Amino acid sequence: MTKKYYAHSLGGKPPEKWQPLEEHLKNVAKKAEKCAAKFQSDDWAWNAAWLHDLGKAADEFQAYLLRENSLDDSEYDGTGHGRVNHSSAGAAFAEEILGPIIGAINAYLAAGHHAGLPDFYSSDTGRAALQVRLEEGKENLSRIRSAAEEIGKQLQMDIKLPGFVKPYNFHFWVRMLFSCLVDADFLDTEEFMNPEEAKVRGRYPPLTELKGLFDIHMHKMVSESPATPVNAARQEVLDACKDVAKQEPGLFSLTVPTGGGKTLSGMAFALDHAVRYGKSRIIYVIPYTSIIEQTAKILADIFGIENVVEHHSNLDPDKETQRSRLAAENWDAPVIVTTNVQFFESLYAAKSSRCRKLHNIINSVVILDEAQLLPPELLDPCVEVMNQLVRHYDVTMVLATATQPALYKLDLPREIIPNPAALYERLKRTEIILPSNINNFTQWEDAAGRLQQHIQVLCVVNTRRDCYDLYKLMPHGTIHLSALMCGEHRSEAIQEIKQRLRAGLTTRLISTQLVEAGVDMDFPVVYRALAGLDSIAQAGGRCNREGKLNAEGRLGEVHVFVPPKPAPRGLLLKGENTTRELFSLPDFNPQNPDEFTRYFNLFYSKVNDTGSRFKEWLQKDIPRVHFRTAGNEFKLIDDQAQQSVFVNFGDSGKWLDELRRIGPKRQNMRKLQRYSVNLSRRDFEKAKMDGLLEEVWPGLWCWIGRYDLCHGLDLFGSGWAPEDLMA
Repeated sequence: MTKKYYAHSLGGKPPEKWQPLEEHLKNVAKKAEKCAAKFQSDDWAWNAAWLHDLGKAADEFQAYLLRENSLDDSEYDGTGHGRVNHSSAGAAFAEEILGPIIGAINAYLAAGHHAGLPDFYSSDTGRAALQVRLEEGKENLSRIRSAAEEIGKQLQMDIKLPGFVKPYNFHFWVRMLFSCLVDADFLDTEEFMNPEEAKVRGRYPPLTELKGLFDIHMHKMVSESPATPVNAARQEVLDACKDVAKQEPGLFSLTVPTGGGKTLSGMAFALDHAVRYGKSRIIYVIPYTSIIEQTAKILADIFGIENVVEHHSNLDPDKETQRSRLAAENWDAPVIVTTNVQFFESLYAAKSSRCRKLHNIINSVVILDEAQLLPPELLDPCVEVMNQLVRHYDVTMVLATATQPALYKLDLPREIIPNPAALYERLKRTEIILPSNINNFTQWEDAAGRLQQHIQVLCVVNTRRDCYDLYKLMPHGTIHLSALMCGEHRSEAIQEIKQRLRAGLTTRLISTQLVEAGVDMDFPVVYRALAGLDSIAQAGGRCNREGKLNAEGRLGEVHVFVPPKPAPRGLLLKGENTTRELFSLPDFNPQNPDEFTRYFNLFYSKVNDTGSRFKEWLQKDIPRVHFRTAGNEFKLIDDQAQQSVFVNFGDSGKWLDELRRIGPKRQNMRKLQRYSVNLSRRDFEKAKMDGLLEEVWPGLWCWIGRYDLCHGLDLFGSGWAPEDLMA
C-alpha cells in the first residue's frame, strides 16, 4: 500500500512499532489458507483473510488508534469518534468484486469475524443482519476506495465451491471457513500484541510419543490384573480395538457392556489409528460434566496433565494452566476431553469464540461416549454434522456405548467388536428382574423396606423429588445423590461411596439417573424405577461391575419396579412408555443387546421434533442463511428454562465474598461453577418471591435458603410441584 495503515497498536509505543495492516492481512491469509487446505478451501480462506480487516484502512479507524494511544491525529482527515466498525467494508467489497454468490460467502466471514456469523435478513436479528451490514459497508467502502483496490489485487478471482459442498451442507462448510479465519486472526493478533503468551501455545509431543506412554501403561495394568473372566473379556475388547484400528478411516461403533473396559480400549483404538493414518488429535466427547473429570484424570495420569485439555463448564481453575487455557480456545492439544454440549453446540455456533476451534476437529479421531444420550429432539442435526465430519473433513468417529442407539440417518458404522452378543453373554454379571405386573405400583414405603434388606444397594429413580422422598424413608447413614447437590458436593459423595464399597461397609445409595453414565461404582444389588431400556441397562452397569459375584457362582440383581408416579412428561415419560410397550411383547429379553435397536426405533418414533427448523434456517434459501438464529437456538440444554444459583457449601463462601467485592472474574466464576445448582425458571422465580435468593452481583444469584449436607439445596419445604425436579 502506498499509504501506511495500521492494524494494531501497542500502548506506549510509537506508530513505527505498530503492526502494519498489510502485514496483518498477509499473516492471517497464510495461516487461514493452511488451515482451510485440509478441506480443499484454501483459496476461499485466503480471500476472506485479505478482506476481513479491510475497513481498518479508513481514516476514522487510524484516528481511533492514535486517540487510544494519546497521540496526535491531526495528520488524518478522518475525525471518527469511539470504536470504529471495520468489518462491514470488507463485506461490501467482497460482494462488489466477487459477485452475489461468492461475494456473499466472503461477506458473511468478513462481517462476522468479531461479532459472529450473522443472519442474512434483518427480520430476525435487526441491524446485525448481513443485509444491513452490507448497506453500512457500501458507505464505509466509499471512504477507502484506493486501499480496497490495492488489496483487491491480492484476491484469487477464479474460485469455485469445492465439489462436496451442496445446499444441505453449505452452512457447515461456511462455518469451517469461518473457524479458519477467526483462529488465524486471533493467533496473529496475539503474536503481535502478546508474544510471550503466543510462545506458550502448542509445543505438544506427537501422538506417537503419547502412544508409547499409553502402551506402557496398558502393559503394566494388564500384567498386574488378576486372571478373571471379566479381565479376559476386557483383553479381548482391547485386542479387537487395536486390530480394527488398522482399517481405513471412517465411522465405527464400539459396542461393549458396561464394565467391559470401553474407555481405555477406545483410546487404544484412537491412538493406534491416529498414528497409522496421521491424525492430528483425539477428542473424547462425554455426555455429562459429572463424569468428565473421571475420564480426564485417567487420561492425564497416563499422558501427563499438560497434554490433556479438559473443556467444559465445570472445570476447577486450579487444574488450569496458561497453556491448557489457551488450548481450550482452539483445541490445538493432542488430547481433548469435552462434553456433548461443547462439541455439538460449537458445530452449530455463530459466535467467533465458539467457532474458533472447529477447524482443529478436522483430521482427528472423535470418540463419542454414551452415544445414546444425544438429545432426541436434536437428533437429525447432530447426525448430519457427524456424517459431514466423517465424509468430508477426515474425521474418524467412534460411537462407544453399551446401548447402541438406532441412528437411522447416520452412515453405517463398522462395528469393532466381532460378536457383541457373544461378548454380552460372556460378560453377563447381572440378572434383570422385571415386575410381574407392569401396572402394579410400588409405594415408596415398600421400596424403602426392600432396600433395607440389603447391606450394599443402589436405587436409581427418575426425579429429584422421588430421590428426596425415598431417601427420607431410609435409615440413618443412607447416601443421597442428585443434581440438587452442587458439583463439589456430588464429587465428595461419590468418593465416599467408592471408599465404603471397597471397605465392605454398609452402603445404601438413593440416586437420580446422574449415576448411570460412566460413574464407576460396583454394587451387588441395584433397584431401578421403570424408565427407558437404556437407563435400565446403564443402572445395571453399576451392579457386579467387576464380576466378583460370578466367582461365587451367582449374578448381581437388577430389580426393576414401577414407582408410585410415572416419569414427568417429556423424554423421560416417552422412554418409560417405550419400555412398557416392549414389556408387552412375548419375546422381550432386556439383556439381549439387539433389543436396544428395537427400543430406540420405537423411542425415536415418539419424538415430535428432531430439528426440522434448522433445515429451514440453514438449507432452504442458499446463500441466505440464518447462522445466528440457528446458533442461538441449537441448545442441548435449554439454558432459558433454568437458572443457575450458587450455594453455600465448602469453600464457596470465599469466592462469593470475592464476587460481591470485585464482581465476576474468570477465576471466581470457574470456582463458583463447582458450587452451583440449576433451578427451573418457575422454581427460580418462586424462590425470589419467597426471599430464598440473594442477588450477589447483577444477574448472579446465591441460594440463602437451607442447604442440607446430605441432600443439598432444599426445594421441598414449600410444597413445590415435583414434575420439574429432574435429575
